[in-house]
Amino acid sequence: MTRRYFGTDGIRGRVGEPPITADFVLKLGWAVGRVIGARHGAGEVLIGKDTRLSNYMFESALESGLSAAGIDIRLLGPMPTPGIAYLTRTLGASAGIVISASHNGHQDNGIKFFSADGFKLDDAAELAIEAQLDEPLATVESAQLGKATRLMDAPGRYIEFCKAARPAGLDLRGLRLVVDCANGAGYQVGPAVFEELGATVIRRGTHPDGLNINVDCGSTHPAGLQAAVIEQGADAGIALDGDGDRVIMVDHRGEVLDGDQLLWIIAAERARQGTLRGPVVGTQMSNLGLERALRSLDIDFHRARVGDRYVLEMLREHAGTLGGESSGHIVCLDCTTTGDGTVSALQVLGAMVRAGRPLADLLDGMTAMPQHRVDVPIERGSRPMSDARITRAVEALEAELGERGRVLLRASGTEPLLRVMVEGEEAAQVEAQARALAAEVRALCGVTEPAGANVN
Repeated sequence: MTRRYFGTDGIRGRVGEPPITADFVLKLGWAVGRVIGARHGAGEVLIGKDTRLSNYMFESALESGLSAAGIDIRLLGPMPTPGIAYLTRTLGASAGIVISASHNGHQDNGIKFFSADGFKLDDAAELAIEAQLDEPLATVESAQLGKATRLMDAPGRYIEFCKAARPAGLDLRGLRLVVDCANGAGYQVGPAVFEELGATVIRRGTHPDGLNINVDCGSTHPAGLQAAVIEQGADAGIALDGDGDRVIMVDHRGEVLDGDQLLWIIAAERARQGTLRGPVVGTQMSNLGLERALRSLDIDFHRARVGDRYVLEMLREHAGTLGGESSGHIVCLDCTTTGDGTVSALQVLGAMVRAGRPLADLLDGMTAMPQHRVDVPIERGSRPMSDARITRAVEALEAELGERGRVLLRASGTEPLLRVMVEGEEAAQVEAQARALAAEVRALCGVTEPAGANVN
């Protein structure tokens, strides 16, 4: 069944434009409450958010909608997405709701959901919510309305969870770290975790004003972190995204390590320790160099569709515990139920401390192949991948690359963009091929606006 609202990571869009409007979000809260009520009876729902200004409006709208459906609410305030997943599970809530557009700017927002077990909602639940949205809103009797309370110690609970999820015996005393929280949901709890484990922390991106989330900071804009690591003489830099479920890191030389490289470090360390279970799961975007490196250690590697929910599904299907995306969504299922930037960074630091070597040295054994991605703007709801001319253009480039590279076109699940990615052995050639293919796609789609290159 075609979804009208849910994408790969909940419902997302521009604030003030359908569906990210106050009236829709109020009815969404009601629809979620009705579905939860049908499944669990009278229940409780947690609501957490990142730091964007529009969250005051949407938090109130969700609260009203849930209350109208007879569901109690606990408000968590600014809290990383994985923290909301953790608290949903441990507090026995019927669901958790995150108000966040992750790595997007303040002008965007979104709503995503966790079920009672701390995992993303399944397809059946999302379809049930969409069906409920077609029904007229009806408020329960006044005596049955839900009530809202605030959980004051939510940050402290999550900090303790992260510390407990670190590799056994990890002590960060003596390490100097720059921690960039993207002026987002992790601005309080992120630095505190590393400080309480003994590290000296230089904070960056920890002064949100409602509008500066992800602006020239965080995992999607690492240049400032790179400069700060060198200036501060730090051992490493850690950058979260706006909702704290992604991480990228920077070594002492100022070089960025993306999600594929971090996944390699964690997988190789777990293989050495004998704690790796099942295959490592990546996505269609994962670097071919990661696949080759894992193969050299006789570690199975599977590719899922892009999106951490699909990585999770494949991990659970194959009894795996480790997977992730190039963007920095890394899932350690033996620690948590979703991508967690802070927990993932602790796994990498554990490997670094145990080896007694700089972060850069932990990349031995993996050589990333050059990738270049170009984002082509498309009309919302359009399906350019069904165009036979685009299919022929892709097939022609695939034939040219042979086994020396890959071509991937996919529609973004969160933005009106078609992502064009080419991977191969020569960086300059890969960039030229990606730009040429993107120009061809842009012409076929009738798009005149130049596409912006993006390799995140």
